[in-house]
Amino acid sequence: MNPGRIAMHLLIPDWWAHRAFSKDMLDAIDAAVHESEKQHRGELCFALEGDLDLPALLRGVSSRERAEEVFAQMRVWDTEENSGVLIYVQLIDRRIEIVADRGISAKVDQSEWDAICAAMQTNFHGGEYRQGSIDAIRAITALLKQHFPGGDDNPDELPNRPVRL
Repeated sequence: MNPGRIAMHLLIPDWWAHRAFSKDMLDAIDAAVHESEKQHRGELCFALEGDLDLPALLRGVSSRERAEEVFAQMRVWDTEENSGVLIYVQLIDRRIEIVADRGISAKVDQSEWDAICAAMQTNFHGGEYRQGSIDAIRAITALLKQHFPGGDDNPDELPNRPVRL
């Protein structure tokens, strides 16, 4: 239990945490995901979360654990080829996690996901939320094209619109 973390989550309003992600920016992320999924058989989901609830904070849930919970809640795992990828942004903790389904995890090393998160984090620290998000989607697209190249039958199995939790 981290009292400073708990205080931040309880005192920072959710709308304040989400302020960098305007409707226009969410539209741009939506479009980038849509374009990405035309190039491979993977499925990308993007989730933004402001404050965590008190029970999660008291349990000391890490951003990785929360990302895995969101992955399950959003059913990112529910794709025919086990090719779902979640980009999870914890706004108050300023943490980014990428969770990939088992079909992708078997082919892509965690260090590659960590590098994408680190680059995104660098952009975010500089106030470049749009660029960081779009660059991350492009980097994930490159990995998915390599391991799950597109084909004639490429259904869109999950929503492209970023989710605000």
